[in-house]
Amino acid sequence: MKIVIPGGTGQVGTLLARAFVADGHEVVVLSRTPTPAPWRVVAWDAVTVGDWAGELDGADAVINLAGRSVNCRYSAANRKLILDSRVNSTRAVGEAIARAARPPRVWVQSSTATIYAHTYGPPHDEATGVLGGAETEVGAPDTWRFSIDVAKSWERACEEAVTPHTRKVLLRSAVTMSPDREGIFDVLLGLVRKGLGGTNGDGEQYVSWVHDRDFVRCVSWILDHAELCGPVNVASPSPVPNAEFMRGLRAAAGVGFGLPAARWVLEVGAVLMRTETELVLKSRRVVPGRLLDSGFAFDFPAWAGAATDLCRRWREARSGGTNGG
Repeated sequence: MKIVIPGGTGQVGTLLARAFVADGHEVVVLSRTPTPAPWRVVAWDAVTVGDWAGELDGADAVINLAGRSVNCRYSAANRKLILDSRVNSTRAVGEAIARAARPPRVWVQSSTATIYAHTYGPPHDEATGVLGGAETEVGAPDTWRFSIDVAKSWERACEEAVTPHTRKVLLRSAVTMSPDREGIFDVLLGLVRKGLGGTNGDGEQYVSWVHDRDFVRCVSWILDHAELCGPVNVASPSPVPNAEFMRGLRAAAGVGFGLPAARWVLEVGAVLMRTETELVLKSRRVVPGRLLDSGFAFDFPAWAGAATDLCRRWREARSGGTNGG
């Protein structure tokens, strides 16, 4: 297949590109700042339809991952950048598909599991899950609702695109855990190794996650299964409370103790690190109902096994000087 990945220069895009190329597919990444890679990288501005649109004409699949990182303080300027980068790039991809003489058969549009309401109750699947919002985010700070608004606007931009010959999938993905440098797993393991990997807050908030190799397999499965369209949750079927998540990571890393961080400590730390506590304290309990119903089987459904594999690969990558792939 020819697979085009707008915004594919980050961790997740690299995971996908690396796997697709290894399987013999042609990969084209669209980037605002092209740099050399083991696959073709084409310039785009993520706003207007330009010469890059020709890459979509005749492609088999488009996987749009474009969007500014949410790992920042939610200032007014950053909020605008986060929202505009997602909505504008999605509209540009939709317009390019609509203009194509031979449009791709499937458009996988990045979204987020954060679209669901903060909850300690039953898990959210695509059929019964409750989307977040002012009336459903019980106990959540007002600042957390920004992420919900962004996620809804992001998905709406995809849904509004007129692409009758292209199947559209909204990828409501949990955090992808990979041993690659500077990814979330690398950061968390670094804290654990320093003795700082204890419970965050009260530890009851759920963590939804997906092993990197299962993430790649999920996306490949979606490309191959035409019955999957609309929202699809990409997450392990076993989300766990933060206390259990960190305990499992410490066990896999061979670290016996982790200093806990009270909520107020996290608030201070978030300011110093120029980020938001929502990334740690929001309770995300999301399960992959549609993937499981379609017959997909996870290689790493439980956190203990996933953490053990990730720690092993992390060590091998650092001892061998590779990137963790």
